[in-house]
Amino acid sequence: MPATTAPRAHAPLRPLDAEQARWARGFWGDVHARTRDVTVESIWDSLSDPQVSPGLRNFHLAAGTETGSHVGPPFMDGDFYKWFEAAVDRLETDPDAELAARLQHIAELIASVQRDDGYLHTPTFISERGGEDVRALADRFNFETYNLGHLITAGVRHWQVTGSETLLDAAKKAAVFLESLATEKPVELARSAICPSHYMAVIDLYRATSDERWLRLAEAFVRVRDEFDEGGDDNQDRLPVREQTVVAGHAVRANYLYAGLADLVAETGDDELRVVLERLWRDVVDTKLYITGGCGALYDGASPDGNPWQGEISRVHQAYGRAYQLPHTTAHAESCANIGMIFWSERMLALAPDARYADVIEQVAYNSLLGSISLRGSEYFYTNALRQVRGLPFDLRRPGDTGQVDVPAPPPSDERLRERYLSCFCCPPNIARALASFHQRAASLSADGLYVHLYGGSDIDVADDAGNALALSETSDYPWDGTIVFTVTAATGALPLHLRIPGWSSGAVLTVAGERVEVAEPGTYTRIERDWQVGDVVELVLPMPVRMLRGHRLAEELTNQVAVQRGPLVYCLESADLPDDVRLEQAALRRGAALHPVEAEIDGTRVVALETKIAVLPVDSDDALYADVAETPLRPAAARLIPYFAWGNRGAGEMSVWLPVVW
Repeated sequence: MPATTAPRAHAPLRPLDAEQARWARGFWGDVHARTRDVTVESIWDSLSDPQVSPGLRNFHLAAGTETGSHVGPPFMDGDFYKWFEAAVDRLETDPDAELAARLQHIAELIASVQRDDGYLHTPTFISERGGEDVRALADRFNFETYNLGHLITAGVRHWQVTGSETLLDAAKKAAVFLESLATEKPVELARSAICPSHYMAVIDLYRATSDERWLRLAEAFVRVRDEFDEGGDDNQDRLPVREQTVVAGHAVRANYLYAGLADLVAETGDDELRVVLERLWRDVVDTKLYITGGCGALYDGASPDGNPWQGEISRVHQAYGRAYQLPHTTAHAESCANIGMIFWSERMLALAPDARYADVIEQVAYNSLLGSISLRGSEYFYTNALRQVRGLPFDLRRPGDTGQVDVPAPPPSDERLRERYLSCFCCPPNIARALASFHQRAASLSADGLYVHLYGGSDIDVADDAGNALALSETSDYPWDGTIVFTVTAATGALPLHLRIPGWSSGAVLTVAGERVEVAEPGTYTRIERDWQVGDVVELVLPMPVRMLRGHRLAEELTNQVAVQRGPLVYCLESADLPDDVRLEQAALRRGAALHPVEAEIDGTRVVALETKIAVLPVDSDDALYADVAETPLRPAAARLIPYFAWGNRGAGEMSVWLPVVW
């Protein structure tokens, strides 16, 4: 049994690999094909071209096969490892001899650079070759532990899929280096453990090798963080993790930390830590999560907010912010943070088969994750706004503008579009690896049967330890239509089947072999137990009415506005779908207005849009900060809303998820 799918000691749900679950058709089948054919390869084209990216060249410089200076942010190594992981995931689902050979060659290059003690950081090595006096871990923003964490994960995945130990050996050496820091230099480790990918990584290594040493190292990371770090909220190290009651600080770092801690709980059964993680997860979902699944509202925040003692306030980039602080135009919602929420939620789901976790994975995946990549699969957003408007009197921060990396001047704010290459390249390979591995999130196996979490065109084939087996093939037009049909293609025994009833759904209908089955309430799983026969048909019908949603009373920017959702998809209004004489700020939805689903196409991709009549608000042309409300009667106009993930694929324009509501 591969280490990826082995039972966790204290996690009831076991993940599946590509032999057990894959997106074979339908919506996610199309995304899988696009990821395989376009996304993974186009990122490699960028990373391997020194005229575009320093990603590959930095390793050649560190190896001494080329000469020059390090270029790019200090976390570029980690971004390269994330692409490597995405390519390995693509290799798992679609074997490719050329890609396998390329990855092995890259693995050998990476391993050749690594220092004997396990340290690997191309900026340091390149500077040393240039005669500079440099020191490892001199600056926490050199991201050495972040890079090493992604190296370990990439090495484990490469071994799991190909059997090659080249990068796995490098992963073990990197873990030895981190272990030496935890033992001999805990202060340096605590200070440098920023954006903690290494928590998840060493648990991956433990699962791959069954070596308790790496599990103990994960526990040491927590102990070192709690005992030796004197930081602030930017890296969630103001308080020991068990004392944290709300999520504060940098959203990517928070989500990575809590995902890694959930992995630790799965192996140790630390119930106290599990309760902490449940509380923190609920804090995000209940008070800080965008309707699109975006995480980290603020470009810059101060935490704890409003403290009278200035020494207690720490500047936080990409911050979660206050509860209900959810700006639209300036929303940060970095793609990596949103992906981190998937990582955290799927690990919480493994700990407890609670459909709320799968609901959030679906919310993020269909909206902010897919919205962060173009419909062509080759251009990316770093941030994911919920509103884009013309003529901002200020420039929104561009990726990489952290005070550490030089970036070009941003384009005009009303021309914010996805880009093929970003100077801060952390998001594109993260998007690629999230999508290339998305088959792992379709379903899970437990002692109580098969849990199906997500719909959209899967084939699933599993067997439990008692010999019960079940293979299902899904046919559906989800998320455009709510009828989901599973056909049993192989079966032995009576493996129970659990189907997620989404929290957004109401009135679901389920039939098994033509017989009606009672459906559990929304936001839970419906259990089906029977002696399965080949040809049995399971049909789940999820009604998909168009819903108008309001925001919490404390979410100031949502006051008197509504958003539109159909099924799992959040919709938005783009200026391209307004009459020429109507501007975005004039568009309002009427309470109770009909919104009709219609077939449409955007940049060659099929979508279901929503046609409606909006109310056109009067707008004074003098653009004053305050002005009298015009008495011009409201007039109707035709408009079309599109899925949020499809916005920004028709050139520059305005967009909004939330719209004023009138009676």
